[in-house]
Amino acid sequence: MTVVIKPAPVKKSVTVDAPIARAFDVFTAGFGRWWPATHSIGKSPIKNAIMEQRTGGRWYEIGEDGSECQWGEVLAWEPPTRVLLAWRIGMNWQFDPNLLTEVDVRFTALGGESTRVDLEHRLLENMGEEAGTAREVFESERGWGNLLAAYHAAAENS
Repeated sequence: MTVVIKPAPVKKSVTVDAPIARAFDVFTAGFGRWWPATHSIGKSPIKNAIMEQRTGGRWYEIGEDGSECQWGEVLAWEPPTRVLLAWRIGMNWQFDPNLLTEVDVRFTALGGESTRVDLEHRLLENMGEEAGTAREVFESERGWGNLLAAYHAAAENS
């Protein structure tokens, strides 16, 4: 009998001083303003990161040379409370159309001008033998916590 250990999803949260609609807009439409240039899979330095604002839309980067590198697609578009993204980037940092992990981002109004943003990166077991390494990377200092800190700064200053 083979036992497969399913890695726990990576879960991160941040609270921003922004109403829910603006928090959602900064995360999605403003994605390229806060996504760090160091987190690129293209051959050319990243010029912009785009999240198309619709279910079925693409999620990708544009290089300084105009090239595009697909990251995945938008699986669910529910403004201003949720966006669900297909993450199709393997641990070799290349797009893999056959890989599916999910990044589920939920926005909860806390009253007044604050919004809690909860991010869950799940289905890491779909990365096969690299699932444990993937979880460590996404949980690490350079992973989702750092990315949400960049988003937080953008949301607070918009």
